[in-house]
Amino acid sequence: MTDIEGYCAPRFVAVRDALKVLLGKDDVGASAAVFVDGEPVVDIWGGHADADRSVAWERDTLVGVNSTSKNMTALCALVLADRGRLDLSAPVAAYWPEFAAAGKDSVLVRHVLSHTAGLPDLSGPRTVDDLYDWERVVAGLAAQTPDWTPGTEAGYHALTFGFLVGEIVRRITGRSLGQFFAEEVAQPLGADFHIGLSAKLDHRVTPLIPPPSLTDEFTAEAPPGPDGVCRANTGVAIRVSDVNSVAWRRAQIPAVNGFGNARSVALVQSVLANGGTSGGVRLLSPQGCEPAWQEVFRGEDRVLGTPMSWTTGFGRFGDTFGWGGWGGSLVVSDPAARVTVAYVMNQMLDRDRQEDHRGMEIVMAAYSGLE
Repeated sequence: MTDIEGYCAPRFVAVRDALKVLLGKDDVGASAAVFVDGEPVVDIWGGHADADRSVAWERDTLVGVNSTSKNMTALCALVLADRGRLDLSAPVAAYWPEFAAAGKDSVLVRHVLSHTAGLPDLSGPRTVDDLYDWERVVAGLAAQTPDWTPGTEAGYHALTFGFLVGEIVRRITGRSLGQFFAEEVAQPLGADFHIGLSAKLDHRVTPLIPPPSLTDEFTAEAPPGPDGVCRANTGVAIRVSDVNSVAWRRAQIPAVNGFGNARSVALVQSVLANGGTSGGVRLLSPQGCEPAWQEVFRGEDRVLGTPMSWTTGFGRFGDTFGWGGWGGSLVVSDPAARVTVAYVMNQMLDRDRQEDHRGMEIVMAAYSGLE
């Protein structure tokens, strides 16, 4: 039986039990965290940091969380908006003049954050190495023509989300998204989450493990919608081997290449579920959090091929909001209950071959402790 390390408040023992079951079944190594009222009530981990199961998953183990990174990128925009430096209803071109080209003068910041900007694909980059050239990618996005009238439809911006939001942040602050996140979010909170990973942290990283019977050539598509179906084509094939590479760690691809664990993911996102504070640190006003759960678009997502509700930066699911990443990581926040739940693992699953309810099992176990 797998040992579970860390702290778990007695009323949330179902979360510990759920993680133990997952580690005894599909998972190799994983962590789970629950924050209530901005304080940790569950911070647990277990299993192994390698496919051979010879290295233990430790308290400070880090792993790539793929599109769960979008939650962090969106928060940076909301922080700037709350400080009065970013108007969510303003044209993107007000901050990034070149972006007005090709009929994009009417694209609003809110459209970018809600996947309704009409720019779901990268027209220029064709290889992963191309994604490492920030200037080239954003110049290409500035020149692109939207696929639909911005604001009228939605289509998951799998990779473009991070470059679009990141360039807006850079134009306003003069800092990269990763630097802004580190200095204005992670450091004040003491959160061990990174967009652009330092070499000194490499020894703490567990590689992602491809789904059973697949290899490191397993290629990403958009994270599936609630129906479990993936239909995205970003124009760049990202493999597990790419996500596990040193070049990927050093780069800043803010939609998809954040590194952390359940504790750090939940800590950061708990700010939005707790009126702008976590652990006594205030990042936003209560009003500044509200765009995270206020619906901007509801309807069929052209990329995911499923009905979606998008807020300003997040997927909305009933009274909760958040998003998950390729392979299985997930974070969900509930502002009414003031709770945030995160699950992060190294064993990926392929939803085309196997249902993956691991993250939701952790979420439901957390809710049992709230009742």
